[in-house]
Amino acid sequence: MVTPTHPSIASTGHASTANKLASVDHPLDPLTPDEIKAVTLTIRKYTVEHTEIRAIKFITCILLPPPKRAVLAALGIPVAPGGKPEALTKIVRKAESDFFDAVNGTAYNTVVALIDGEWKVESLERLPEGTQPNITVDELIQCEVIVQNDSRVQALAKEAGKLGIEPHQIFADGWVIGWDDRFPKDRRLAQAFVFARFSKHENLYAHPLDFVPVIDTIARKIIHIDFPPAWRKQADGSVKLSVPTTQPQPLSDDAFQGANRPRIQPPLMHHDFLPDLMKEANPNYKERDDVKPLHVIQPEGVSFKMHGNVLEWQKWKMHIAYSFREGVVLSTITYNDDGEIRPVFYRLSIAEMVVPYGSPEYPHSRKFAFDSGEYGMGIMANELSLGCDCLGKIHYMSGAFVDNSGAAVILKNVVCVHEEDAGVLWKHSDYRPGGRSRTVRSRRLVVSMVCTLANYEYIWNYYFYQDGNIELEIRLTGILQVYVTGSDEPIPHGTTVAPRVNAHFHQHIFSLRVDPMLDGLQNSVIESEIVGVDAPTGSKENFAGNAFVIKDRVLKSQVEDGARDFDWASERRWRIANLNKTHYSSGKPSSYTIMMKGGAVPLLAKKDSWVARRASFAHKQLWVVRDKEGPKGSRLYPSGRYVPQTREEPKDSVGKWVNEGSGSIENEDIVLFLTLGTTHIPRPEDWPVQVPYPFFSMPVEHINVLFKPSSFFTKNPSMDVPGTNDLQSQPAFDAVGSGGLHTNELNGTACCAN
Repeated sequence: MVTPTHPSIASTGHASTANKLASVDHPLDPLTPDEIKAVTLTIRKYTVEHTEIRAIKFITCILLPPPKRAVLAALGIPVAPGGKPEALTKIVRKAESDFFDAVNGTAYNTVVALIDGEWKVESLERLPEGTQPNITVDELIQCEVIVQNDSRVQALAKEAGKLGIEPHQIFADGWVIGWDDRFPKDRRLAQAFVFARFSKHENLYAHPLDFVPVIDTIARKIIHIDFPPAWRKQADGSVKLSVPTTQPQPLSDDAFQGANRPRIQPPLMHHDFLPDLMKEANPNYKERDDVKPLHVIQPEGVSFKMHGNVLEWQKWKMHIAYSFREGVVLSTITYNDDGEIRPVFYRLSIAEMVVPYGSPEYPHSRKFAFDSGEYGMGIMANELSLGCDCLGKIHYMSGAFVDNSGAAVILKNVVCVHEEDAGVLWKHSDYRPGGRSRTVRSRRLVVSMVCTLANYEYIWNYYFYQDGNIELEIRLTGILQVYVTGSDEPIPHGTTVAPRVNAHFHQHIFSLRVDPMLDGLQNSVIESEIVGVDAPTGSKENFAGNAFVIKDRVLKSQVEDGARDFDWASERRWRIANLNKTHYSSGKPSSYTIMMKGGAVPLLAKKDSWVARRASFAHKQLWVVRDKEGPKGSRLYPSGRYVPQTREEPKDSVGKWVNEGSGSIENEDIVLFLTLGTTHIPRPEDWPVQVPYPFFSMPVEHINVLFKPSSFFTKNPSMDVPGTNDLQSQPAFDAVGSGGLHTNELNGTACCAN
């Protein structure tokens, strides 16, 4: 019997059972570990006393955020330009939890409120049949255990390898099954991609096996095993599958016989990434010895302040929260503009992401993971290490989520806050004789998190700049998801990154949720296109032929204007604007421009494909809808609250919201969903680990979106940033050793300020 072991990310259980009143500094502070324990205990007591439920399997336990206006009133943030904060209203702290009846698999949602220091159940709702909350860490771990202990899997693994793969060498990545209408919707299913690991810490992805089990996670058993078909080269040079169709086989058929190919032996070559294992495999391996130390030193400490979850840096102020689903959530972001506290964004987060793979043969066609909606970025967050993941003077923040038993799992150091140099902020030199110059270097604040989703790592970096810019950078690294191929098997939908190791083509598509409050809650979106004027060259209006203009249009109707495509030809861009406040000089409304050209990517799957029907957000680069706060909060998730095993577009998804009624999105409380991504065509250089480089050149992919003030400030807001004169900077080489090719000023004053 193989026994489960918990990964380091789920290392700490919270033992307290006290029903404590939390010390809450900010209305959006996430539930504390004590609160999670108290809430789940309250739910247990309630179900025993008032229902037939006798055993509970907890899935989520999170803060149910209070109404937006109540939060802003509590923080003293005005909701209109030049206005005063609204009157205070009572905020009741509430929690929301999804759980299963562990006996029959029925799913429930409950809301619990903190009243007079005690948590009390406010509502208990049975979820519709087939509705599946997020899969949990406990379930993913259990998937591997189920696979390892299944006699059919053991037999298949034993006969697959020349070495005879033993049960303890079988490993599996559990994925939500995604889409498979051969099975009823009410069964909670996972699929497992199986690998062999021949030593304790080696790269198991180097040894993929040729079958895919399907697991009922409630019954804890394998209910089916799929065998992907093989590709074959034809006499005319074309390629063809070993089966007549990419459609899944009926469950009644013999899956292996139906694949019409022999068993494929797993590749045995090692492809490790740990230095000691690389040395073991290749005695000539050695790490580079010409990398000199590079230290980040702040002798006077950091320039930011933390009060609980509230951060202040330069003129920025914001709330930082851990979310089990979204990872990092930034809220109530304001900027101190010479004494005027100006609201910018109410909430920023990665609300969803999907990774559709491009190989059509079954079961690979159901490989499209919704890493946020099906699993949760937060529960997969890494516990970060000082001097490794983050350099310099670091402040770490922890997070907590619920496990299946109702205990709180504490993740330490999951959010990293620090400062870093960001190059030159601005510079000018008067080139005339005796002219003066000034250089000001940029410093930025970084709020980051790293999440591991089985083989992939995602790095989230939110950057705040001294000139009012805000940037989100997404980095992709980790190991490719791979499948075994036969010797000389052609691969039309992937790359053979190592002998008989196939990495399928795929995309990473993210939905960035932007809840703006630019100088107040009533905001609009202005669409701009940069076009040449119609007048031809030689005309009176455009004699030289060089004229171009910007055409602005306010998006007005949710139905007609709420879903927008990016247009590369016209350099289409969008601005979030407050039409009620205009700039004294430009006459344009106070706004922030969305710069996302580098991250705009089309979904390559067909519009009626399985993935497109579930990920409607991926059809358009921009969605704008009116926010609609209900008893369970705002419109948060573009693919719906409950994502696992959906087979159509959910009612509570952005594709449905945008078509509701004929409401206005002009001068309203709006929410934007920005679609960003990249298409990854794997290369051998991405193996065995990808390294991020800019501009979509995996090993590590970078995806960026920048929010840039436009007529928001009177002038460049960074004119008060001190000039640069870093006395710690030194010449790289002595002048004597330069051979006369270059010289260096020692004090830096020649270019920094004179």
